[in-house]
Amino acid sequence: MARCFRLRFAARAACAVVCAWACLSAPAAAQSDRSAARVDRLAQQVERAESVRQVKRLQETYAQYSQFGLWDEMAALFADDAQFVRGQDSVRGRPAIGDYFLDSFGEGHPGLLPGALHTQLVVRPLINVSADGETAEGRWWEWSLTGRYGGDAAWAGGIYENEYVRERGTWKIARAIYHPMIAGPYESGWRNVDADQKKVPYHFTTDETGVPVPELPASAPVLDATSDPAMRLAGLERRISAMNDEDLVRNLQNAYGYYIDRKLWDDVIDLFAADAVLEIANVGIYDGPGSIRRALERNGPAGLQYGQLNDHLQLDTIVSIDPNGLEARSRGIEFGMLGETDSGAAFFTLAVFENRYVKQDGVWRIREMRLFPVMKTDYYDGWAKSAVVDPPPAEAHAPDRPVPSADTMTANAIPEFFAPNPVTGKPVRLPAGAKSVGAQRLLAAPSAPRPPAPAGPLEARIAEAERRLAVSKAWDGVENVSAAYGEYLDDLDFGPLAAIFAERGNKEIPFTGFYVTRESIAKRDEGRADPSANGPRARTFLSIHLRTQPVILVAEDGRSAAIRTRLFQPGSSLDRALGFSAGMYNDQAVLEDGIWRLWSVAIDEPYFLTPSWSQGWASQKEPDPVWLGPARVTAGDYPPDIPLTELGERQSGFRGGTGTTVAWPQILPMWFHYRNPVSGRTPQRYWPDCVPCVQFPETSMTNHGYLLPPN
Repeated sequence: MARCFRLRFAARAACAVVCAWACLSAPAAAQSDRSAARVDRLAQQVERAESVRQVKRLQETYAQYSQFGLWDEMAALFADDAQFVRGQDSVRGRPAIGDYFLDSFGEGHPGLLPGALHTQLVVRPLINVSADGETAEGRWWEWSLTGRYGGDAAWAGGIYENEYVRERGTWKIARAIYHPMIAGPYESGWRNVDADQKKVPYHFTTDETGVPVPELPASAPVLDATSDPAMRLAGLERRISAMNDEDLVRNLQNAYGYYIDRKLWDDVIDLFAADAVLEIANVGIYDGPGSIRRALERNGPAGLQYGQLNDHLQLDTIVSIDPNGLEARSRGIEFGMLGETDSGAAFFTLAVFENRYVKQDGVWRIREMRLFPVMKTDYYDGWAKSAVVDPPPAEAHAPDRPVPSADTMTANAIPEFFAPNPVTGKPVRLPAGAKSVGAQRLLAAPSAPRPPAPAGPLEARIAEAERRLAVSKAWDGVENVSAAYGEYLDDLDFGPLAAIFAERGNKEIPFTGFYVTRESIAKRDEGRADPSANGPRARTFLSIHLRTQPVILVAEDGRSAAIRTRLFQPGSSLDRALGFSAGMYNDQAVLEDGIWRLWSVAIDEPYFLTPSWSQGWASQKEPDPVWLGPARVTAGDYPPDIPLTELGERQSGFRGGTGTTVAWPQILPMWFHYRNPVSGRTPQRYWPDCVPCVQFPETSMTNHGYLLPPN
């Protein structure tokens, strides 16, 4: 009987264990299913965020290949049945596109002819990926310098409205349509292409500007619910880290350009690793920060002096993060506008930069910088007549060692394309007789161990991955809405311009003041509509606002950001080039109702200007009295909510602001919204919030529930 009792007790105990296991395992299984679904959704979002960058990379790669006449590699970026339209020319199919590049750009010659220049700078990208993630549209401005030494030289500029497609899993250009806007020979400068320069239709609405990729709907199907979510998440974490790191490296490179512009040598040196090297082709190699400082001082002591222009635009930059997460590389084009009014000398320069970066203690630093000059020309002669060769540096600025013979820039030299063709996946093929320079390392690969993989509870890791993805999605969303601002301003489309601002946003009207709230911005501009709305008036004047070289800092929650962009502003009319001027935008953006919108736009200008195309920026010996006089206030019956005169130190020196006006060739003050990204050095003029928000806190986004980006 005792035995029977023991058997019955054992049976009841076994049943209890089974029931308890079922009760515990059911919630655990449900949680696992939820985690798998959440990871799958994250995977879809990562792929779509990467698509925006892959599309940008296509166009930047197109420009880099074009610079050296790699017509076959350019054609390989296109889909099988792609179409290429340039003005009145139209060709279809990849082979025909390749033939067109060869004949029209290369004069039937693979690569560039001796002495030829064919640089297409693409800026101001505005990318929209479709809801299904399989197609995309993109708008770019192209600014090109073409010609040949001993022949002709020409400028051109226009807008690309492109379509992209994911074909067999790879993003390609499906349709490229170039709308020429300005063009002309170097001697007389560019001018409008048409007597009535029509607007190029936008592929986007005002809301779509701030949404590079539509959010996945809640009803989106789970595509993979069977893979181990923890293992799958680990791969996604690495891909998100690569995007985060790409943002940091791009910011680092663009910040370098701004520091070089102002001859802020201390800040430049801060960006380099302790064992860094600088190679300047055909000059030499400088080892370590001390020697690099010596190289910088070839261009004079720190700080811009009266009448000096030292602008170095960082453009067409491609960034790749090494799989180990410790090293990165970049390749880009540096476009220089240099000179000084004292001597009357002025120059244009082009160079390719090839850099390696290292992550040390969580901070990216420049470790190898290589500069390969492509062109330096006298402003007043142009690249068809002038090929300036700088003399060797004086002994005080001499390099530590010579450049390796493999890196010498000769007529057939092409700086290395370290990345394979993004469509074929194959190494870039150079024309017959060309040599690749910059291929070998200058320093041994960093030996630090790979950072440990993220650890912790699965749900916490998923949440952190989602947050970090939001930060990189913000980078692209902010660049999009920044580009839209330039597009609408170029076209005098003031209704849409106001619509891309946040409800409580603010916008500066140059030399006048700030208008606060979207309603106020719209009302201020309603009398400045497109001239075509006021009757059959031809559009004969173009003021082009190319917002380039962004430094974008995103708040940790991915809902707000600060952005600095350079204003590269060529002007054009029906009968002549109007020369250049330049400014600096210090803006903020917020994620409002799921759409990136501008919170604050402030423009500091003009840092330099040309009285005319023929005279150039070095001709202005003294400030123009017109610029030193009172500002032309164009507020009419609708004055600003905050006049510039009420902003104190922040507007000191700027026309219409406070204090004595500073005008070119005097050196305007320059403000920064960020500290040095490596050392944390605080700039002399540091203003991390919106321009009016210190004196008028109600304009600060922090008082409306948004975070300032960390810095």
